[in-house]
Formats: sequence, structure tokens, C-alpha cells
Amino acid sequence: MKSIVAIITTLTGMQTSRYNLIALLKLVIVLILLVTGFSIVFHVLMEREGQHHSWITGFYWTLTVMSTLGFGDITFESDAGRAFSVIVLVTGVLFLLVLLPFTFIEFFYAPWMAAQEAAKAPTHVPPKTKRHVILTCYGPVGKMLVQLLEESGYEYFVLVPTVHDALELRAQGVPTVTGDRVDPETYRRCNIDTAAMVITTLDDIANTNVTFTVRELCENVPIVASATKDSVRDALELAGVTHILRLEEMMGKALARRVIGNDAAAHIIGEMEGLILAEASPARTTLLGRTLGESNLRTETGVTVVGLWVRGQFEPSDPASVISEHTMLVLAGTRAQVEKYNEVYGQQNSGDTRVVIVGGGRVGRVTSATLTEAGVEWTLIEKLPERVKNIKHKVIGDASDFEVLVEAGMQEATSVVITTHDDDINIFLTIFYRRLRHSMQIISRCTAKMSAERLHRAGSDLVLSYASMGANTIFNVLRGRDTVLLAEGVNIFPVDVPPSLAGKTVAGSAVRSTTGCSIIAVESRNGERAINPHPDTLLAGDGKLVLIGTLDAEKEFFDTFKPVIEK
Repeated sequence: MKSIVAIITTLTGMQTSRYNLIALLKLVIVLILLVTGFSIVFHVLMEREGQHHSWITGFYWTLTVMSTLGFGDITFESDAGRAFSVIVLVTGVLFLLVLLPFTFIEFFYAPWMAAQEAAKAPTHVPPKTKRHVILTCYGPVGKMLVQLLEESGYEYFVLVPTVHDALELRAQGVPTVTGDRVDPETYRRCNIDTAAMVITTLDDIANTNVTFTVRELCENVPIVASATKDSVRDALELAGVTHILRLEEMMGKALARRVIGNDAAAHIIGEMEGLILAEASPARTTLLGRTLGESNLRTETGVTVVGLWVRGQFEPSDPASVISEHTMLVLAGTRAQVEKYNEVYGQQNSGDTRVVIVGGGRVGRVTSATLTEAGVEWTLIEKLPERVKNIKHKVIGDASDFEVLVEAGMQEATSVVITTHDDDINIFLTIFYRRLRHSMQIISRCTAKMSAERLHRAGSDLVLSYASMGANTIFNVLRGRDTVLLAEGVNIFPVDVPPSLAGKTVAGSAVRSTTGCSIIAVESRNGERAINPHPDTLLAGDGKLVLIGTLDAEKEFFDTFKPVIEK
């Protein structure tokens, strides 16, 4: 009953629906007048033929003829009566079989169904909802973020402008709220005063408007907004944003940091409260052919190998792992220890680093600028000249054209960085380049998480996901802690020692065998951090762990040991 009332209220509350109902009513009135008029004429003609019938019979005959059901019990004998029957028949076909059904469906049934569907699209969050996350966009970043929110038990709602969008997401099991994104009333219905965060990843203008609208209602709720230009940063800050996401800039810098040259140096890829994370290529160094146990890296330099990249596949460190020319070392240590590694191994390889960047969009331009700051030579390939007007080292053309590749120096390049926003194009180019040069390093960007595995199979050495990077950054702001994204699907993340592990040793915790995560650092209650702790190291109940693992392994860790997370 409540549903019917809501539907009728929605239906009558729409101005268009009221006009449609009035039009339908007018058509029904015209039909009643026609039936009445035809019944009167029926009596007149029948009286002329000497036939006498009641008024009920007249209406019966008129409706029988107009509905084309046929008749046999009441017939005209004169030509005038039969001509009148034809007129009634044709009029009935037009009104009862064409106009009335069409009008009924168009003006009543369709709006009724739309109102019924609209009643299923929530316009507000459930009463007393608190500490929830409000998203204004369900794009690649939003989809990845939703997975992280669900895994961590955060309640969330996606704000959509139309009922159609709400029903589409509802079919996917995504909770939504329907409303205008720049209407203050929408956010009041979303309990903005008790929300944990508002996340808007629309275009720059929309993000500014959303931020301004939310900030008018609530001064304290954190707002995370994406921006594509530096000029937008000022507008967002004036509107009251808490954290600005420059995803293209983050992606471009991350891709540039992953370029490994011929100097075998360790390249810093992240930092977490003094813990430096770096990647290094051991190609043509004295490390080749040794196992990690035989390398004595920790004794010589102090750094710890926390994992290996082998042709795009991440493998946790194991003393028996053999270092090959296709291996990339993931190192952890202090800045001084990383510098020590570079002193010992960073100069054992000679040669110049040459990089080809494919794609002159925002990510490609940031990548080129970052490589320039690092003193790395590069050439950029772009189809559209207007995108790279101010770029010096560029080649205009199709990145799959062999002549263009020769002009860009692909034959001499040590690395190629594919930065286009189209995952299918990136997969195609990865396959093409891997067939051209088997030994060249290929680094690729992807937008959707599902494309990462395909890019690895295509031959990419390293894949960074736009969605994962954005979602992890936002999630870290929400949780108030840092997570370093090594590559698509592999994180280094801190967590308080779970109560179930307190008092156990690193070996006794069985974290790696149980979840697939590896403990790379243990922090004691007095703040001292032990990197790559000894198996006999005790885990204090008020201490912290730093772990490395895939997203699935991270989820397994939280499901198994259930660490306490402050929200």
C-alpha cells in the first residue's frame, strides 16, 4: 500500500504527468460522446426501418461494432444503415484500436511504470546513517574504491542525477541516492553532517561546484576532489576542498620512476615514514646467477629484498630465489642504505638510457617532464600535433607505424612507456613492441583493473593502474594512513598488530603461509623499526607491522587476523 501511494504521489506530482492525464481524460470524454451520438443515430435509423430497440441495445450495438467484435443479432436492412455501420466501424478502429491504446500507454501506462521505477530509486540515505562515504561518480576509480570500502566495512552511497542511472547501479548491487549534485537539499538527504567523506571525481567545473555546495552545508566533512589542471587547484581550495587528486600527474611521475636504465641503480618508488622503497635491475651486475641468500645484499648494503618482479609477476622474497636478467629487485631500507646499494652496484653497468613515450596526453607530458628532471633522454610519439606544441623531442604519427618508430629511436630505446588512456590500444601496442624487441623494458598504464593481467600477458614488464592508484590514494586519506602501490595489485601497507598475533614471533605468526602477505618491517612500542625482522622477533600488542602483498593477500590478512581499524 505504501508503494502504491508513493507511485501515485510521484505520478501526480510531476507536471508532465498531470498534463498527460488530462489529455487522456479528454480522449475518453470524446469517446463517450461518440458512443452516445452513434447510439442516438442507431435508434433513429432503426425506427425508420420499423425496428424498435432499447437504449441499452443501442449502446450494445455501438460498442460491438466499434470494437470489431462483429454482430449478427442486430443488423440494418437499408443502405443508409449499412453505410452508418461502416462509419461506426472505421471510427471504432481509429479510436479503440489505435488512438486510445497508444494514448493510454504513452500518457498513463509508461508514466506509471516510470513512477513505479522512480519509487525504487532512493532519494535519501537510511535514517541515522553515520560515517558513510558519498561518491559523485562511479567510474573506474569509483569502482575500485567501492571494493576497498566494502572489504573494510565502510558504508557508501553513489550520488546519481537520474532515475535511470540509479536503477542501472541498483541492478549491480550498488547503493545510490538520486538527486542533483549541486543542490544542497540532495546532500541534506544524504546526512552530510554525519558523513565520513565526500569524493568527487567528475570534471573540474563539476568538482568545484560540488565542493562549494557541500562546504556551504558542512564545514568539517572531508572532501576529496580530482583536478586535471594546476589552475583548478586554486578554485578547489577556495571552494573548501580537503585533498586534491592530480591522478594524471601521479601516474606520469610513477611511470617515469619505473624506467630502469643501464646504470643498475636503485630507483626510489615510494617512502613510508622513513622506510624507503626502491626498484633495481641487476642486469649485468655481479648479482646475476646468485640466489637471494647468496647475494649478501643485506650484509653489504643494509637493504632488504622484499620481493621480485619477474616478467610482470610479483614474487615474495625467498632465499632460494635466483636473480636473473629478467628479475627486478624490490628493495626496502633507509635512504642511506639505498645510497650504499647504488655505490656498490649502481655503477657496474654502463650505457645511456633512452626512453620512448607513447601518448602525448597529460600523463605522457608529465612522464616526459619527470624524465627530463632526472636527466633521461626521451622521445614522445603523438598523433595530434596540437597536444604537443611545446614538446621538443617529439614525433608526430601513429605509434604502430614502423617508420614512426624508427624516427623515434625505438631500435635504440632501453624502455618504452605507453601512456594512452585506451586499454585496448595499450594492449595492442604492448604485443607489437614485445614482438619487435624482446629485451626492451615495456611499462604501461591501464585504466581498468581487469586490463592489467592482459597487459602482463601481452608482454608488459610493469603495469600501473589509474583506477588502483586513485582508489588507494583516496582510501589512504579516508583511513588516515599510507599505502604504497608498487604496481597493479601489489601494495605495501602498515597495520597495527592484530590482537590474535600479539606475543607471537614473526615465524610463529604464519602470516605468509596463511595469507600470502610478507612482513617486511616490525615497529615496536617505542617507535623502533626493524626492517626484514628476524623470524624470532616478537610482535608487541601495541606495535605495528608493514606488510607487502597483492590486494587478494591483503584482504585475506584482514579477514584472517581481523586487525583493529580506527574509522
